[in-house]
Amino acid sequence: ELLEKMINYGITIKRFDKDEWIYELADGIIGDNYPQPDRMLKHVESVVHDYLIQELCYNEPLERKFDLFAVEGATAGMCYIFDSLIANNILSKKDKIAIMAPIFTPYLEIPHLPRYDFEVVELVADETTGQYSYEELKKLSDPDIKALFVVNPSNPPSIAMKPVIVDGLKKIVEEDNPDLMIISDDVYGTFVENFHSLMADLPYNTIGVYSFSKYFGATGCRLGTIALYEDNVFDKLLSQQDDDKKERARRRYAALSIKPEKIPFIDRIVADSRQVALNHTSGLSTPQQVQMSFFALFALADKKNRYKDLTNLICHRRKKLLFDGLGLKLNEDPFDASYYAQFDLLKWAQNNYGEEFASYLKDNYKPVDILLKLAEKSSIVLLGGSGFHGPEWSVRISLANLNDESYSQIGEVIHSILEDYFVKWKKRGVGNQDGQ
Repeated sequence: ELLEKMINYGITIKRFDKDEWIYELADGIIGDNYPQPDRMLKHVESVVHDYLIQELCYNEPLERKFDLFAVEGATAGMCYIFDSLIANNILSKKDKIAIMAPIFTPYLEIPHLPRYDFEVVELVADETTGQYSYEELKKLSDPDIKALFVVNPSNPPSIAMKPVIVDGLKKIVEEDNPDLMIISDDVYGTFVENFHSLMADLPYNTIGVYSFSKYFGATGCRLGTIALYEDNVFDKLLSQQDDDKKERARRRYAALSIKPEKIPFIDRIVADSRQVALNHTSGLSTPQQVQMSFFALFALADKKNRYKDLTNLICHRRKKLLFDGLGLKLNEDPFDASYYAQFDLLKWAQNNYGEEFASYLKDNYKPVDILLKLAEKSSIVLLGGSGFHGPEWSVRISLANLNDESYSQIGEVIHSILEDYFVKWKKRGVGNQDGQ
């Protein structure tokens, strides 16, 4: 029944030629040819485009469409984009870029690799709300900042930017830094109701990265996309390069076109992903592309959003169980994806046992001490938030990987460990021992 719905979507909604549509799927799943077109199979791209419009709101009334490149997950997309920005001299060593923190650790590490060696400016989110003040956004007014990297919803706070924050960002880009390149990783977008990607609000400036891995629990399948609006700042910057840079591009892509300098940035990413010389082998494997189309078609056929509602309910329920185990009140936030939970151990200790105990904890221990104790006592392994440039004493918990009861246990064990530290402190006779 589901397969019939998928096939019929292509025939009745997309008006595909039925023989071409079925042949692409059948030939693709066999995997007997290199992907053709190399960027993405024709019909697969069209249905995945519909999926991105539906789920990430790439659906503003725009005059043009988005070109998609099927890649081996968002991580591959990230690597390809970094590489092509350098290979095409859009970014150079020592250039200034901005990163919205906290953020997925590789975005913090890659810019400092010798190949890139960027100067990095961080826009830091509020520790409580996970949102960005206008003062932080104003850092982007500096025209020397050439690119902005953002994960939205964030990782690990797991919070999507509010519309008012996006409006502030749009204002700054349009008025102060119109050539700013934005790389937006939207992998957690489906976990926020009515999520709106920066691809919709700033399509000219933004290149979007998405992975099917989180929403469909298919990390091992390596299914992702790079999306770029047909009219974009990346192509504009290429067209404005000096003769020396254009000549380098002509030499780099000479085997691909009689006018290599005219190759759009999205197609340069495709070629660069195979060191240009192997461009004819570019592209995500065709069985993976068919799997991607099936995920997209499944979501497109689910008109009542049963799957989305269920997955989001599971994540929010687990966060509630975690917070109950910690003895914390969970405040509802419509921008909370609840794919991860992040909370501050030091603030928790202060709220439960008082300021003096929190100071003792901070002065005598490191967050890793508590995380190691947690692993020893319960075999639970959590990550510290500081590695994501979050608060030093914050911890990050994935809400997508364990059974519900595990999150109650995590909260209870953390509570128990901090209680042990409190008892130890009391026995030392330090400070105010009344607790709270």
